[in-house]
Amino acid sequence: MATKGLFAVNFEVFGLVQGVFFRKYTVQRAKGLGLRGWCMNTPNGTVQGQLEGPETKINEMKVWLETKGSPSSRIDKAVFSEMKSIEKYSFSDFEVRH
Repeated sequence: MATKGLFAVNFEVFGLVQGVFFRKYTVQRAKGLGLRGWCMNTPNGTVQGQLEGPETKINEMKVWLETKGSPSSRIDKAVFSEMKSIEKYSFSDFEVRH
């Protein structure tokens, strides 16, 4: 069943985002917005992930990733792929990947 108005976007957040519970807070925020997808630490010291959900909720999450993060994090920049329309969810939840 196709869900109307579903979108997906990839992200990468740069700064002090590892070892500061950034992924934990990202999961909490994404789930709070009803988004699905994942996030993970990279070997480059960034956090990458993918978001799926309604455009308005993804946009809220993008602002959070760019400006808020976890209390101890320092966000230098966040980069997002072009938002694309999807037919259905690829994920059943939002999780941390290792």
